[in-house]
Amino acid sequence: MKQLLSPSLVKNSLSSHSWLGLMVGALMYLVCISGTLAVFFQEFERWEQPAAEEFLTISGDALQESYTKVLAQSDDTKDIMIALPRDDMPRASISNDKEGWFLNQDGSLGEAVNHPWTHLLTDLHIFLHLPENIGVLIVSILGALLCGLIISGFFAHPRIFRDAFTLRLKGSKHLEQADIHNRLSVWGAPFHLMIAITGAYFGLALVLSLIVAPAFFEGEMAIIVPTLFGFDPVLEQELHLANISHVLAQLPSIAPGTTPLYLKVENANTAQQFITVAVQHHDRLIYAEQYQFDGMGNYLDKVGFSDGEAGRQAIISLYRLHFGHYGGFFVKVLYGIFGLALTVVSVSGINVWFARRKHRDALNKLWLGLVWGVPLAFSITAVCQLIFQYSSIGLFWLCIVACSATAQTLNNDVLSKALLLKLNAAVLIGLVITYTLRHGDHALQTVPLSINVSLVITAVVLYLMASPKAKSTFNSESVPKP
Repeated sequence: MKQLLSPSLVKNSLSSHSWLGLMVGALMYLVCISGTLAVFFQEFERWEQPAAEEFLTISGDALQESYTKVLAQSDDTKDIMIALPRDDMPRASISNDKEGWFLNQDGSLGEAVNHPWTHLLTDLHIFLHLPENIGVLIVSILGALLCGLIISGFFAHPRIFRDAFTLRLKGSKHLEQADIHNRLSVWGAPFHLMIAITGAYFGLALVLSLIVAPAFFEGEMAIIVPTLFGFDPVLEQELHLANISHVLAQLPSIAPGTTPLYLKVENANTAQQFITVAVQHHDRLIYAEQYQFDGMGNYLDKVGFSDGEAGRQAIISLYRLHFGHYGGFFVKVLYGIFGLALTVVSVSGINVWFARRKHRDALNKLWLGLVWGVPLAFSITAVCQLIFQYSSIGLFWLCIVACSATAQTLNNDVLSKALLLKLNAAVLIGLVITYTLRHGDHALQTVPLSINVSLVITAVVLYLMASPKAKSTFNSESVPKP
């Protein structure tokens, strides 16, 4: 590869790679670390509300009864959605436009659905806690820039494949961080590129639609979404209670071998109401196919995600491809590992820049506070949610500011890092203890127990990293000279 690249191309690629990385480094870190955790958002939802009844089957009659109850107490509700139990989420819930409840297997309403901490996590990944439309666009641009970083990184390092197994951890800080950055970049490149491309799509699709609408749809934006995601049926029928049980009874013959994900009554309790059932095809990467029924439960048609135009199938496949929700829990674990690697790549890239500098300033301390403040903020907000039923975006960012302020006050990167690592470990242990006291026997269920054990292991690792003899990949500077 080295012989194919001119020195000027390598030099220009390295320069663009460096400047691009510095420009988006902090935001990229936030998206990567939150995205790594967000892969397991379903498990975190079950962890956050462990008392909800879990099961894999529920009768159509029970769901019909639940729907009738919720419809009776829902004023000015346009749609009512029922999430159906399945292997990766063995719970059922029902929601109107304002609130939702878990369902018991007999169809009675359980506790209210409330996942504020998990939403805090996923909202950081999806739109960086910014106004939604702006945040989604910024995150998608970061995905596009990540594509540029990956490509420029290969052009900037012509020996990158030859040195794929070179890892100098006992040399200078610059070489250590550079080797970690380059090795993880090479090993995870296919995954990282896939994440970048699919992540870029979600927000940039809005921008592209502004270009596509005038060119192909005579400027009608309202036509684009139905063209891609299916048109709603136009119905005029006598007003009857939506027949959910009849829909579910037909589903095995209409879509054999599939798993229903959710059922949605749209335009509920009107003459235009219709029922949409999303089902998962296990032999396809698409998120779901949608089957439509009229209010009485008579089958109308399917949207065509499973066998329609190639573009429509590709678009509906991006979600599962991006978050790793295919192939079972093992695939999620792989996504978590590669996501963590990408997080380390984003941090080590900035660390390389710090190691090259001839001086230290407030940027070093701000970066240190951000890197170790984000996981600490997640833990603190989770503890506050457990104890006070309160977790907010403001508290999350206040924790990060406090960590950077602490690093600024100590003015010693080694001591600051050690303190923040120990605080992370202590709060994680406190979180597990608080969770166990708060939820009692429910903490011993498979998913909560697995998460809590993982938190304890993480706490131990972080504490060991705080040891004076430990060499962390996240240390950006040696002890400053007095």
